[in-house]
Amino acid sequence: MPRQGIALVLSAPSGAGKTTLVRKLLTEFPHIGYSISCTTRQPRAGEVNGKDYHFLTRATFERLRAENYFAEWAEVHGNLYGTPLAPVQDTLHQGRDLLFDIDVQGAAQLKLNLTEAVFAFILPPSMLELENRLRARGSDDEATINVRLDNARKELLEAHWYDYLVVNDDLDKAYEALRALYLAAGLESCRNPGLVETILTA
Repeated sequence: MPRQGIALVLSAPSGAGKTTLVRKLLTEFPHIGYSISCTTRQPRAGEVNGKDYHFLTRATFERLRAENYFAEWAEVHGNLYGTPLAPVQDTLHQGRDLLFDIDVQGAAQLKLNLTEAVFAFILPPSMLELENRLRARGSDDEATINVRLDNARKELLEAHWYDYLVVNDDLDKAYEALRALYLAAGLESCRNPGLVETILTA
């Protein structure tokens, strides 16, 4: 029986450095795939249906949602987004790994519908450092920064139910922790069915 793929679910407040860590992980392990979400928003310039997103009408999305097609879904700025459950399960059963870059609400839904997933939360070293990073971006006004900080406090209160907590104080150390938990997940017995039997009969 083939190795079962890893569904690695990452969440973090804005400014914690998750995007940088994800890029480093995908650079070292390019075989890790991204799950392709469905959305009701219009394609942006350069986006390809079936590659960037599955673009659906709202009626189609709502029908699929009623049929429990999605592992998780949310409405953001008037548009619906969702992760199809069956394609994700098929990919994992084929032994391929998938990365989910998702907020805590979506991760909570995945926790219920994708029980074999591995959940990791990226934390800032402190709220003061998070505020400093957000201000250093120079892309947000004061009101937006305050909203992001308020959201971060709420998100951090949900971190306790994640499997792993990675503090991004030093980027290299944080990446080594993320890399280690990804590699360890691949060694879990639940992801290697039949391995012992194969060795016993070899």
